[in-house]
Amino acid sequence: MLESKDAGLTPAEGALHEHRASDWGLEGFRLAISLAGADTWQDWNHHLEWVDFAENRGLHSVWMPEMHFVPGGNAAPLVPLTAFAARTRRLRLATTSLLLPIHHPLQLAEEVAALDHLSGGRVILGLGRGFGPNLFGPFGIDSASKRDRFDAALDLMLRVWRGETSAAAGDPEVELAPGLPVRSRETHQTPHPLLVVAAFGRKGLEQSARRGLPYLVSPMEPFDQIAENIAFHRSKLPPAVEPRDVVVPIMRSVFVSSDPRSLARARERLGGGERRAPPGKLPRAIARAMEAPLEDRVIVGTRREVIAGLARYREELAMDLLIVRPLVAGVSAEERMASMIEIVEEVEPALR
Repeated sequence: MLESKDAGLTPAEGALHEHRASDWGLEGFRLAISLAGADTWQDWNHHLEWVDFAENRGLHSVWMPEMHFVPGGNAAPLVPLTAFAARTRRLRLATTSLLLPIHHPLQLAEEVAALDHLSGGRVILGLGRGFGPNLFGPFGIDSASKRDRFDAALDLMLRVWRGETSAAAGDPEVELAPGLPVRSRETHQTPHPLLVVAAFGRKGLEQSARRGLPYLVSPMEPFDQIAENIAFHRSKLPPAVEPRDVVVPIMRSVFVSSDPRSLARARERLGGGERRAPPGKLPRAIARAMEAPLEDRVIVGTRREVIAGLARYREELAMDLLIVRPLVAGVSAEERMASMIEIVEEVEPALR
């Protein structure tokens, strides 16, 4: 069994990996980008242009979600990340929410290990549980089991990565992986890639904190809800994990422009898109987030306004990594790129 660096804690109870900003390669404040899924080869080619930009401009990482049964979805985020790995050397490759409950953990463990070796150890795994019967039903999974499946899947993946090749009878992993023992698949990073959990409600936050894992802030969460969640998450961390040391990555839609018409179009489209509820009953935390004012969930404005807005995240939330969603609807591709260039050249330096 993996020995925790935090004395007296088992892997299930304590920190499973290095969670400090320095271990993430965050020497001070850094920028990253998050790209959505794509439906056509033209869309994927545009994503490759963004990846080239991120690599050439020295951004920290590129993040990809997992989404099913929606336009512009991304059913297999490790696939595009593999393509990104082939054309980059420094950029870290991350998932925003690899949905553990709907996958076979052994297959995921092997695929992640392959990508981590291929990229020279640049993988960051953002892990999620998902929600709604429209996600779980087609996979034949009871949505009520998602948290148990998440824990069992992650425990098994960690066993595979650290070289343990058997499970005792009665272990929850056996149900997910009949026929053990299995061959280990060590990753390039030791003992495994960096992990972060896309948590929203209190149960998910507590589940991630119990393991000593950071939580990835959703782009839907308003500022006050983020502050509450960070405080709650820190209160549930194991005693040996110093809360102030845990990295704080935050995803936001950000758009900078000096053109009032472009800003108005961006706000209008962001307001409509962010409030478009997914099918099915929403969890209470998500419903609360969608009711919040737009300005509490996105950063849109002139350079001065964006710097002031993000400075609040740095000062009050101790944000280490800003994961920008640059694909803002309602503005042209040229305006999106101009915005991102300004964020890199003018906004980031002002926040360091």
